[in-house]
Amino acid sequence: MSINVTLDVMLAKRKTSVTQLSEQVGITMSNISILKNGKAKAIKLETLNRICETLNCQPGDLLEYIPDKE
Repeated sequence: MSINVTLDVMLAKRKTSVTQLSEQVGITMSNISILKNGKAKAIKLETLNRICETLNCQPGDLLEYIPDKE
């Protein structure tokens, strides 16, 4: 099982940069980049909530479930 973070897609759709999102959400650019590049092992619901508020999207717009291949 794998969860793919599609934050980069949503940033492009909203024409928003990592810098702008970082300032609006209140977390570091480094942490936004970790999420954007799929390197995050976890995300706080509070952070996910703030990102969704800022980008006017749903959590499902940012997270994609990819099942294991059998």
